[in-house]
Amino acid sequence: MFYYLSGKITVLEAGLAVVDCGGVGYACHCSTYTQSQLRVGEEKRLYTHVNVKEDAFDIYGFSGREELRLFELLTGVTGVGPASALAILSVLSPDQLTLAILTGDEKAMTRAKGVGAKSAKRIILELKDKIGGELDFSAGSGGAVGLPAVGQDSGKVALAAAALAELGYSQTEAAAALKGADAEALSVEELVRYGLRAMVMK
Repeated sequence: MFYYLSGKITVLEAGLAVVDCGGVGYACHCSTYTQSQLRVGEEKRLYTHVNVKEDAFDIYGFSGREELRLFELLTGVTGVGPASALAILSVLSPDQLTLAILTGDEKAMTRAKGVGAKSAKRIILELKDKIGGELDFSAGSGGAVGLPAVGQDSGKVALAAAALAELGYSQTEAAAALKGADAEALSVEELVRYGLRAMVMK
């Protein structure tokens, strides 16, 4: 219904931001992450998701399209409503949430109010392939581009490379950072950390 709202931020309250668009104030439910980037009196664009029910017309606003995409993915998970999705996005930035999903980090998500271990597991189960599947690491021959040959552990390396790509690194950078990693001994999360350390030290 609304792709975004662009105007002056007139009110900031816990979990809420009001955007003045042509004299009309639109109340948007926001995550702590989005609110941290807003200031009263400043012009700002919020990308929106509208939830219409019989007794409510709720607008959810996000500072970036990536956070909006993750919110919509989260609310598509069985048992995860808008409140839980916002709670998760309030304790994890979009990059941190993407990494948590790709590496299976349940504990990171259970820091959010009202999100238990079962919900975190379900989110990871339902979203890992959707997020990882958006990234293309295959060459024409069907092999992974530049990834180390680690046999049956190549899936872990590809997943770690996908996480690095979601964090803004190119496929070439991710492959170079993971070169020499012992995929047999390391978990996906440890591989991602290995790659990030390699990026910093190069």
